[in-house]
Amino acid sequence: MTAQSADNGWMLELIRAVRGVRHVVVLSADGLLRVRTDHTPPDVADKLAAACAGLASLGHGISKEFGTGAGSRQVMVEFDGGFLFVRGAGDGSRLAVVTEPVIDPALVAQQMQAQVLAIGERTLSTPTRTR
Repeated sequence: MTAQSADNGWMLELIRAVRGVRHVVVLSADGLLRVRTDHTPPDVADKLAAACAGLASLGHGISKEFGTGAGSRQVMVEFDGGFLFVRGAGDGSRLAVVTEPVIDPALVAQQMQAQVLAIGERTLSTPTRTR
């Protein structure tokens, strides 16, 4: 994790403050961790970022095949013990949230959207890598 990602964890605290939210991270489209909350240990954040990149890619492919072709806006997974939400957070970035099982999915999704808008997609965007 870079110094920038350690310094920007405050941006995610409004989401983390929602009752039942366990982990919040921002990741690049290729699965690299960009930002995490202090409540999410680095090893958990790295695993979450890698898994969410794959999940977001699958959601995008399904959206292209069965949707209107615009791509996916959000992927949500319900599992025994909670939910996982992954949504775009600027060019090349994703915002991922893991929750407890007893939450209001609409509230979590709404807070994620509000946070992306408040912080700005530009701040959360991942710069294009050059070779």
